Amino acid sequence: MDASTSVETHQDPHAHAAEHEHHELGFWRKYIFSTDHKVIGIQYGITGLLFLLLGFSLMMLMRWQLAYPGQALPVIGKWLPHIFGAGTMPDGKMTPDFYNSLGAMHGTIMIFLGVVPLAFAAFGNFVVPLQIGAPDMTFPKVNMASYWALFVGGSIMLTSFFVPGGAAKSGWTSYVPLAAFSDAGPGHNPVFNGQTLWLIGFIFLITSSLLGAVNFITTIIQLRAKGLTWMRLPFFVWSQFVTAFLLLLAFPPLEAAIIMQLMDRVAHTSFFLPAGLVVNGAPVSISGGGSPLLWQHLFWFLGHPEVYVLILPAFGIVAEILANNSRKPLWGYKSLVFSVLVIGFLSFIVWAHHMWMTGMGTAVSAFFQTTTLLISIPSVIILSAFFISLWGGSIRFTVPMLFATAFLPMFGIGGLTGIPLAFNSADLYLHDTYYVIAHFHYIVAPGTIFGLFAGVYYWFPKATGRKMNDFWGKVHFWPTLICMNVIFLPMFLQGMAGMHRRWYDGGQGWNVSNEHTIWGLTGFQWNAPISCMAKK
Repeated sequence: MDASTSVETHQDPHAHAAEHEHHELGFWRKYIFSTDHKVIGIQYGITGLLFLLLGFSLMMLMRWQLAYPGQALPVIGKWLPHIFGAGTMPDGKMTPDFYNSLGAMHGTIMIFLGVVPLAFAAFGNFVVPLQIGAPDMTFPKVNMASYWALFVGGSIMLTSFFVPGGAAKSGWTSYVPLAAFSDAGPGHNPVFNGQTLWLIGFIFLITSSLLGAVNFITTIIQLRAKGLTWMRLPFFVWSQFVTAFLLLLAFPPLEAAIIMQLMDRVAHTSFFLPAGLVVNGAPVSISGGGSPLLWQHLFWFLGHPEVYVLILPAFGIVAEILANNSRKPLWGYKSLVFSVLVIGFLSFIVWAHHMWMTGMGTAVSAFFQTTTLLISIPSVIILSAFFISLWGGSIRFTVPMLFATAFLPMFGIGGLTGIPLAFNSADLYLHDTYYVIAHFHYIVAPGTIFGLFAGVYYWFPKATGRKMNDFWGKVHFWPTLICMNVIFLPMFLQGMAGMHRRWYDGGQGWNVSNEHTIWGLTGFQWNAPISCMAKK
């Protein structure tokens, strides 16, 4: 026996045991303020799904008003004033201001509190470290902070429903000068009003996304397993990687713009307010010199990359499921990777196609029309690669596969119907009509959300150790597929008939759309069957 062995033999066993003593984390540290990427992913997932349910519920109230304008909402209509305030639905009948609040909060909640947390943060946190062989995210505490920033932002948004005057009424885009004067002036608290709380809550949501984006980028670059080179990464990881860069580069300008709009409201600056404004018949006393169009540029500089923040994670999820259930590798892996990289780049130079109505010059219009058409090319390549991946495969139509395959034509319809909007001449007619709602919702609802449902069914056994019921999964899938098409397809027809997207009772759009009948119904009469299918 040598000296080293002798020393080891006579070590204190209690000291050795102390070195390996494991302290079990308590409930709060393990499940609430966790730094484990899997737990945080589940937190994001549950939170995102709950907000999606809330956003859907707000939409259902709007659909009732559009289907039966001026009529009392049965059963729950008499209770809603006790929840949202007496001025929202007197006698169960929706007021115009409350309709505007529902529209603004539906869009904000569904995109920034529903789809983004679920598509990017939930699936990304749970799956990415596992796929690249990382023990956790690079910055676990920053990961925890990003979730709680989202939670605080969402809580502030919800609080805005219960302050005097109700939630924000200036749309999910918060266009000025309307947003600068909404819920402002005598009778309104300078901070605790719907529009100001919307801005404050949004600051927290953006901060959450920025923290998450930095964490994802660092993790994918630094913590990949040895030998896992860039072109060996799963396509899902590539989609999350590009999405993180979109958030990191597009959100800071909007956060700066939100702070400037907040200053316009509470500190009486004029970042976005021009001189000579008249509100309620009286000139506004402000320094002036600001530009309302500056807000639109800063908002849409985020707004269009945001569309790909919603869709790229869904691409990644669908790719995983198609390869698994066709039992063959993805076709054209490198073309898929370069396509998402090109989408990421082009998404930053197409934003002004949301602003054709602002009267930009022909040279600028031509540039943005060209880039908008170009960005459709990598999307078509990705969709084509997915279809080709199915060719010759031994396909299993599991519940995740049903949602994944349905995603392909639904996203295709959304993409193709966006091409007319790329041309300013066509957009002058279609802008702010139901055609735009149909196009965007085909991208996000039967598009992105089908991808998210596929991901939930696909990775639920990995997260919980239990498999979801196939029968009820198919009961979920088929009515959803049918109803979503019945809801959104007629909206293309309504839009081409002249139905405006924002008027709570149809307004002049009622008269315009009633001049044309489509399959025996006028544009506005289509609202009743659409709302009925939404209820189902």
